[in-house]
Amino acid sequence: MDNTFGNRLTLTTFGSSHGEAIGGVVDGFPRGIRIDTQAVALRLARRQTGRYAFSSQRHESDEVRFLSGISDGVSDGFPIAFFIENRNARSSDYDHIKDILRPSHADYTYRLRYGVDDLVGGGRASGRETASWVVAGSLALQALQAKAINIVGYVSQIGRVVETLPYTSLDLRGIDKNPLPTPDESTARRMVAEIDLARSDRDSLGGVVSCVVKGVSAGIGNPIFNKLSSRLAAAMMSIPSAKGFDYGAGFEAAAMRGSEHNDIFVADSDGIRTATNRSGGIQGGISNGEDIYFRVAFKPVASIGKRQQTVDTHGNARTIEVRGRHDVCIVPRVVPVVESLAALVVLDFML
Repeated sequence: MDNTFGNRLTLTTFGSSHGEAIGGVVDGFPRGIRIDTQAVALRLARRQTGRYAFSSQRHESDEVRFLSGISDGVSDGFPIAFFIENRNARSSDYDHIKDILRPSHADYTYRLRYGVDDLVGGGRASGRETASWVVAGSLALQALQAKAINIVGYVSQIGRVVETLPYTSLDLRGIDKNPLPTPDESTARRMVAEIDLARSDRDSLGGVVSCVVKGVSAGIGNPIFNKLSSRLAAAMMSIPSAKGFDYGAGFEAAAMRGSEHNDIFVADSDGIRTATNRSGGIQGGISNGEDIYFRVAFKPVASIGKRQQTVDTHGNARTIEVRGRHDVCIVPRVVPVVESLAALVVLDFML
């Protein structure tokens, strides 16, 4: 099982959704970075269960404990080890479906790959794993902010409700003041209504998270297999429920002509830049100094209350109604996960 992420800056994680704890070890983190543990806690709170009425009501405090790598509030260059206790796991919620293969879950493939028979809470495949990513990413974000690099993610689509304005026309500073982490309040309220409708139907929804990275200088990345774009894509597609990634004009570029898509180079007092940014800040796998922006699409949550047909581990036909504490839509909670992984990728390249 691949439990380590990154090249020079690495994160190795451990634990499972219903085990005693989850956690990780960050190695290669730069020395001398002042660490704001309250900022880490606030970012964890944005991902936390129970944050919204439509999210899982598993109430975990998500209190992170750092064991090493931080001395007197400053990173000392040694591995940063941390853990978060699981205090509100309720494994009995899974008793009635222990031998049943849940539609669109990892149950079947996970069993084939590892021979695991009891996937309580999804095991290592659970979204609970991403809390450790947020801790590590929060540290990386603080190192990047010291270099005037900022990363902001927001919800740009829930179901059929889409924020149609480009990020350059939106005020990204007030995202957390709205009912959902999206810049426009009216759009946020329409998204909430869409989620409430799915919730009343005992169903679920997916959506899209957009992310903007500002302040990355030109020249970060590689032109062949280890591209900045491909590393970002690999990171985002590691998130549970992620189904798609694009950057810049993305899939919309497939309908353009070259004359429409090309970013024209211009020179100003700050040097050479591009007049437009359909490349999303990355050309040839290397940053060009413009904003890096990308989108990640997420499928609807697979655990729904509607009755569905499936089979058990012996191949017998069964019906399933998933009970327990599950999100109707994970997209709002996944925003800090997207930001955190982006921070880990960018900092890894910069070291």
